[in-house]
Parts: sequence; structure tokens; C-alpha cells
Amino acid sequence: MTQLSCFKAYDIRGRLGDELNEDIAYRIGRAYAESVKPKKVVVGGDVRLTSESLKLALSRGLQDAGTDVLDIGLAGTEEVYFATFHLALDGGIEVTASHNPIDYNGMKLVGAGARPISSDTGLLAIQRLAELNQFSAVDPAARGSYQQISVLDAYIDHLMGYITPTHFKPLKLVINSGNGAAGHVIDALEKRFQQLKMPISLIKVHHQADGTFPNGIPNPLLPECRQATRDAVLAYGADMGIAFDGDFDRCFLFDHKGQFIEGYYIVGLLAEAFLQKKPGAKIIHDPRLSWNTIDVVQAAGGQAVICKTGHAFIKQRMREEDAIYGGEMSAHHYFRDFAYCDSGMIPWLLVAELLCVKNKTLEQMVQDRMAAYPASGEINSKLDNPTEAIERVRATYQPEAICVDETDGISLAFADWRFNLRSSNTEPVVRLNVESRANKILLDKKTNEILNLLRR
Repeated sequence: MTQLSCFKAYDIRGRLGDELNEDIAYRIGRAYAESVKPKKVVVGGDVRLTSESLKLALSRGLQDAGTDVLDIGLAGTEEVYFATFHLALDGGIEVTASHNPIDYNGMKLVGAGARPISSDTGLLAIQRLAELNQFSAVDPAARGSYQQISVLDAYIDHLMGYITPTHFKPLKLVINSGNGAAGHVIDALEKRFQQLKMPISLIKVHHQADGTFPNGIPNPLLPECRQATRDAVLAYGADMGIAFDGDFDRCFLFDHKGQFIEGYYIVGLLAEAFLQKKPGAKIIHDPRLSWNTIDVVQAAGGQAVICKTGHAFIKQRMREEDAIYGGEMSAHHYFRDFAYCDSGMIPWLLVAELLCVKNKTLEQMVQDRMAAYPASGEINSKLDNPTEAIERVRATYQPEAICVDETDGISLAFADWRFNLRSSNTEPVVRLNVESRANKILLDKKTNEILNLLRR
């Protein structure tokens, strides 16, 4: 039995060659089919140069196990989610490495209803079967079929259902697809805007899908990946900038001055927008930064529900609470009408509509919230002994804390500041987030104190 290190907590991710190759992809297809027992599965792939060959090997594994495969071609992760729930299929698999280094690839797996398959909902069983690699002989008469299809028109219909076209005033938007998978969706949306005579003009940056990533891996969470969007916003006098990661399940927003707006404040903005349409609804948020979200949700008459960080946990909690919307500060946004899944396309459409309805700039819409609850942003520390470092911080601050929460890592709150400290689920780092009540000096002081203690 070979151990497969590409299986992670939420998905599959590995270095090409030794950790993930066509043989392993085939075994994952066989194992998925044996474990989930689906009749029909949708597959898609991002722009990585290996995504097509891995997807076809995965498909052969599914077919050899008797599963029919529908291939939607080049697609973002959310297009696989959409196809799975829209066509009422038994599951879906997207071949993607998202924002990982160029020599990586991976897969995101869902079951019926686009429910995530992660380590606590079936991924470990798939891993065991793939590692054992003891599959029954292929029966040619029982092999599954393979068909290429498109769900793009239906997907665009669905996206347009979140906005009211007549609300839109003249708007100029910069869209940076990062040479990832988003370009074809942006083109299809642009065509629909034109058909509906919506006065939106799009300036496209790094638009062509290109698996060599000539402008670097698309990951706008990294400050060095933001310059091209910022420059285009300023050069064209755009109302807003939008940048995607590789499989566009996250979008990142820039105001008209080219300033990057932290995802935390977008969560509050979208929560408020949904609560204006559905008063009293539930909103899910993660514990890393929370005061602004809770404040906005309560003021708008909604219910804020805290949930452990990570898409599998958020989606599960969204379903349990029947929440209308959920948001993470990492720019993952989840929508009840999108089968409780995350989408990178829906958020920017909603914010673009808000620009027109409120007749305010994005800066004006978030500046009061940013001033009321300044935040450090997520700060990562690579540590030799993360557990010991976290305990050192806990021992120092917990005696004075007025609230202790262990939903995810440790969150300690005080009268006018709070912090969350957690170990990463995916890499050997400790992640720190600090926020305060309208006190940037206190925020910076406490952030530096904790970092010094952590890294001692």
C-alpha cells in the first residue's frame, strides 16, 4: 500500500510527479466511485497545464467503475458546484491547484447537492481505497459513458438572478482574472450586460487563460499580486477593481483609489445587503475577526452565527442554520441560493449593484466600518513549536480576558480589543488576527506585543 500525501483536510493538493500524477488521479476516480457510488458525476479543470490530463485520467477511473462522466471543460470550482446542483447529479470534481505554486495541482470533491467531501465527510475513505489500489477488474459492458457538455448559459442566468439590472448606473470596472479560469465567465457576463443594455464597461487585465502564469500565480491575498489591479484602476479611473485567484472561488475588491479592501469589511457589507432584503435572517461568520460583522448584523436585525474557519465547516453550518449568507475574512463568500457554496462571481456583482443603489464609492461604504473596527489583517508566523507558542500567549492574556472562545484556535476579548490565534489546517504556521474598537494605536501595540511573544 502506498501512502498518498496529496490528501489534505478539505481537498486534494500535491506536487506534480511524486505526489499527484495521472496514475494517482485514475485511482482517485476509482476510489471516489467505489466510496460515493454515484451514477453521474461532473468534472471540470482549471488552466494548469496538467489539469486536462489529470481530469481525463480521473474520468477514466470514474468510467471504469461504472460512473457516467459529464465534462464541462475549462471551469472554475464554482461552475462544478453549479453543475452538480443544477443538473441534480450525484457529485462533482474540479481539478485545480487554485493559488498553489506552479508545480502543484489538486482536486476539490463534492457529493450530491454540491455538499463538500472533506476528511470528516468521506475524503478519508476515498484516500484509503486509492492507497490500497485493489480495484475489481473492469467490465467493458458496465463502463460509464463520457460526454462533454456546457452549463455556462444556465450558470450566467443564475448569477444574474442575484442583481436587478435596472438598478445599474454607468459603471467602469477593472477585472483581473490573473490568467486563471475566470476569463470565459467574465466574457459571458459582459455579453449579457450588453444584451440587457446595462451601462457597465469592463477593463480586462491578465484576461487570457494561460497555465504558464506569465504574470505570476493569481493570489491577490499576497500584496505583491495586487499592483496590476491597482494600477489599472488608477489608469482608467475605474469605479472598482476586482481580482480573482486561479479557480475564482474567491474575489478581492479594490476601491476607486486602487486601495485593497480587506475581505472582513466586505462580509459586513454583503451581510447588511442581504438583511435589507431578508430581515431577521442568519449570517455565518468565522471567529478570526468578528466584531464588525456582529455589529452590522445586529444593527440590521439579523442573527450572527459564529463558525469554525474552513469551507467545509461553514457550508455545514450554513445548512444547519439555513443561513442566507456566510462570509470569511479570507474572501470566501457563501450563498444559500448557491447550494450554500462559495462563489467568487456573486460578491462583486452584488457590490457593483450597491455602488449604484447607494450612490457611494466602495471607500465611502466601508470607511466608517474600518475606522470603527480597525484590524491587523492575518499575520502568519512559521514556528518550530506552534503549540508551545500559542500556550505562552494564552497564559499571558487569558487571566485578563472578559471572553474566551475556542471555536477555532483561541479567541480572547477585552474591553476594547480582541485577538484570534490559530494553527493553520494546511501548513506549519500560526495565524494571528487582532482588532480593536476605533483605536489604531492600541491595535498596533497589541499586535506587536503578541508577535514578540509568539516568535520569542
